Amino acid sequence: MHASAIKVSPELYNHMEPATVGNDMRILVTEMAGRASVELKSRELGVDLAGHPEAAGRVVEKVKDLEAEGWSFEAADASFELLVRSEVDGRKPSYFTLESYRVLIEHRDDGRVSCEATVKLLVGNERIISTAEGNGPINALDQALREGLVGRYPSLAGMDLSDYKVRILEGRPGTDAVTRVLLETTDAERDWTTVGVHGNIVEASWRAMVDALTYGLSRYRGATKG
Repeated sequence: MHASAIKVSPELYNHMEPATVGNDMRILVTEMAGRASVELKSRELGVDLAGHPEAAGRVVEKVKDLEAEGWSFEAADASFELLVRSEVDGRKPSYFTLESYRVLIEHRDDGRVSCEATVKLLVGNERIISTAEGNGPINALDQALREGLVGRYPSLAGMDLSDYKVRILEGRPGTDAVTRVLLETTDAERDWTTVGVHGNIVEASWRAMVDALTYGLSRYRGATKG
């Protein structure tokens, strides 16, 4: 009801223009979101769903289904925007295809722990294999992915993972629980947040990581889709 009223006239719920005191209005999308919330949030992100009523309906249903599985788009605007664009355009922006990834963790007898990740990707007709080490499995996977793609997409060199948050979701006990990962990425001009959910923390991180790089590349006009 709130979102529907805001869609008609923001003044119905704002006693004054937020910008006059240095604020702005932000719509949140949750499992309770209806068509009005989705349309307002999409417009806020630069996607007008007014001419795509069927896509708006699909986004509403998909958000409800994903939220029921543990996904959350309240703090992950970039993942939500990719979801909306995939419904409007018929496909999600794609700059590479994963063939496989592997992460190795070695605990040595001297107490040292090393992590190594290998990713196998397809960019157009080019097959790329990249291996990197990191201070943890997620860092190693992130480094391997970036090193494999930066030659094709130089803009990746200016993107950095600035924050990494993990939440264990209710429903399963202990280490068998489903994990939600939020990744914040920056390119020194703006920040964006993506989300990934899976029973395996590495896979949840991978999903958020792919969204982060896909979103970042989609903001650069010079990026060439694979």
